[in-house]
Amino acid sequence: MNRRLFLAATIAVGLLGCAPSAGEAAPPFKPTRFSVEVKGAGPDVILIPGLTAGRDVWSGTVASLPGYRYHLVQVAGFAGEPARGNAAGAVVAPVADEIARYILTNGLQRPAIVGHSMGGTVAMMVGARRPEAVGKIMVVDMMPQPAGLIGSSASAIGPLARTLNRIVATPGGRRLFESVIGNFGNTRDGGSPSDTDVVARAMHELANTDLTPELPKLKAPLTVVYAALDAEDAPRATRIYTNAYRARPGARLVRIDDSGHMIMYDQPGRFRAALKEFLATSHGANPPAHPE
Repeated sequence: MNRRLFLAATIAVGLLGCAPSAGEAAPPFKPTRFSVEVKGAGPDVILIPGLTAGRDVWSGTVASLPGYRYHLVQVAGFAGEPARGNAAGAVVAPVADEIARYILTNGLQRPAIVGHSMGGTVAMMVGARRPEAVGKIMVVDMMPQPAGLIGSSASAIGPLARTLNRIVATPGGRRLFESVIGNFGNTRDGGSPSDTDVVARAMHELANTDLTPELPKLKAPLTVVYAALDAEDAPRATRIYTNAYRARPGARLVRIDDSGHMIMYDQPGRFRAALKEFLATSHGANPPAHPE
């Protein structure tokens, strides 16, 4: 055997020795940017909470709507979950990437994804960037451009977001920020605190996000549930949400009246009715958009 054949044979043996045997399965994918708790049996539904919140925001919802296999996500760094993969850098887009990988590596068949607030941003990212992985999407009180929730835009709020990062870098600013996020939307009964750095980076990322150009890439049926504080606020809320999702024809808009941002807490019965209808609808085309 000449030197070239001997080298080729050596490399081949080495590769074969490193490859898993026919009966050896690849190690399961373990997310580092979130954890998952699976409950129930039936069609798969992924539930993603919002900024600083834990999976417990969905507890009452899951208990009231059996018949599904719920995958309750909790983002690393929020509500007492160790930061792990979110300890540095971007948070929102990498979480979306990992959720898509979780769906595909676990063989979930086009699950429904429901996301509240930041979770809605994550759901839209997954749907637009990995459309083959998603059956349908429900966004709860979130716009394609999150800054729109406070009447601003990504371009206008960007400098403020950068200022926030500088504030958190100081001890006094950090204490102030921690006091704010402690009341932002974790649980109604005071859950575990969130990691300040993870929250600040996620807020900065959201402030600079605009998914409007990606809305046409959403092939899955899309339902948007949004809140109106009262009768006076209802026309305004309908107008801004209709405009926000204009780039996604066929999106179904469902207004929940007399509610703040935490719709699942403020109007649990109406929210569960909207979710029940969403989950019961087949993966076909959306009905015409209409506020309720």
